[in-house]
Amino acid sequence: MNTATNALAPSKAVLPQRPLRRLAASCFAVLTLVATAMPLPAYARSAPESFADLAEEVTGAVVNISASTTVEARNRTLPQLPPGTPFEDLFEEFFNRRGQNGGPGGGENSPSRPRSSNSLGSGFVIDPSGIVVTNNHVIGDANDISVIFSDGTRLKAEIIGKDSKVDLAVLKVKSDKPLKAVRFGDSETIRPGDWVMAIGNPFGLGGSVTAGIVSARGRNIESGPYDNYIQTDASINKGNSGGPLFNMNGEVIGINTAILSPTGGSVGIGFAVPASTAVPIIDQLREFGETRRGWLGVRIQNVDDATAEALNLGTARGALVAGIDDKGPAKPAGLEVGDVIVRFDGREVKDSRDLPRIVASSPVGKAVDVTIVRKGQEMTKQVTLGRLEDTEKQASLQQPSTEPPTATRQALGLNMSGMTDELRRRFSLKDDLKGVVITRVDPNSAASDKRIQAGEVIVEVNQEPVSNPADVTKKIDDLKAQNRKSALLLVANAQGEVRFVALSIE
Repeated sequence: MNTATNALAPSKAVLPQRPLRRLAASCFAVLTLVATAMPLPAYARSAPESFADLAEEVTGAVVNISASTTVEARNRTLPQLPPGTPFEDLFEEFFNRRGQNGGPGGGENSPSRPRSSNSLGSGFVIDPSGIVVTNNHVIGDANDISVIFSDGTRLKAEIIGKDSKVDLAVLKVKSDKPLKAVRFGDSETIRPGDWVMAIGNPFGLGGSVTAGIVSARGRNIESGPYDNYIQTDASINKGNSGGPLFNMNGEVIGINTAILSPTGGSVGIGFAVPASTAVPIIDQLREFGETRRGWLGVRIQNVDDATAEALNLGTARGALVAGIDDKGPAKPAGLEVGDVIVRFDGREVKDSRDLPRIVASSPVGKAVDVTIVRKGQEMTKQVTLGRLEDTEKQASLQQPSTEPPTATRQALGLNMSGMTDELRRRFSLKDDLKGVVITRVDPNSAASDKRIQAGEVIVEVNQEPVSNPADVTKKIDDLKAQNRKSALLLVANAQGEVRFVALSIE
């Protein structure tokens, strides 16, 4: 027993230490070979070893933009100093030397002289024939624009077209030889975390290369109606505006346009117009010298959770139609106030910000299918798009004309009254505005939180017109009987502009 037990017991002398180490080393070597032979998963790709080859390939197409505007200088007078002050001569010499009085020795009546205002930015060549893209704000109203290439060549540029709403401009230069050009890539396929490279002219330092990643897509920075920016942490500073943002294939997937910075310098939050937004506009500017955006003729608002519940929409999605232009394409196509547009020309409308971009990028005169949800039912209407003019299109609504009684009631934290001549004068309501007048709002109510104000008019409750306070309270009671959680009000201001507001009725 003892012998057997000793034979089975582990012993440190079974294998010598050196062979054990050699065995471990051999196993490690085998594992290392296997690991290096196996491809890394897509999410574990290493960073580029260098951006030098890519930068060398595309830098020749990136240019500096110098824009100057000649403006008339205003006459300025010297500060009024007490006679005999010891600084009187000093101030007079200082201002005369700097031309603040119309020139040296000039006075109040000296003739004003033109002065030049200069700006620097970036751009890039998209066609060897000399087509250059930059930001609209880089050139502004300049009357002298020069494009400076990486080899020092300086060419005068003319403006082919510009668009202030998306901040783009297309220039043309004349060259004796074909120019180095870059192509646009598919900005819709980029993802947060993808590598990008920016080249531009920050602070006048032309040809500066910076790199980073895509931080986010679809950013809205409240700069215009079609905001849809790529956010990147690649360093972008003043002067980078109008320059290209490249993917790792050397394709332009964005045009650097803005930065978010409390200091004025890069803090790693820059924004670029995506190629998917820019390319259709650039094509129109090249063809027509102007943009020709599609126009649907509706005024819209976003759909929140309460509104979605009130409309029996399921989840919050789409763009809620709050107004129809009488002269717009939507009205003859059968769209109505209260419809929720969830798909336009085959493209999903996730929220109200999506619709203006999709419509504007659609060709004028195109017949498109518009999918809407109306009173819980999905249906499709075909609309032939008009052209969005520069002047703002305002919705014009026809309201019920039933003469309301003058009864007063309270519901949802609102004091309501039928329309009267006295109330119309008191709140300066439009003559053709019909509905139930809100005379007071409880400051502690949900209505106050939704910024409903006294003097506004309830036009509809759950997409049905109301003409007196009893109509409102009855519809609210009906909703409660249906176990609904909220009521959808169509509320008009004194000028007749309407919006939908969902209020809890629990």
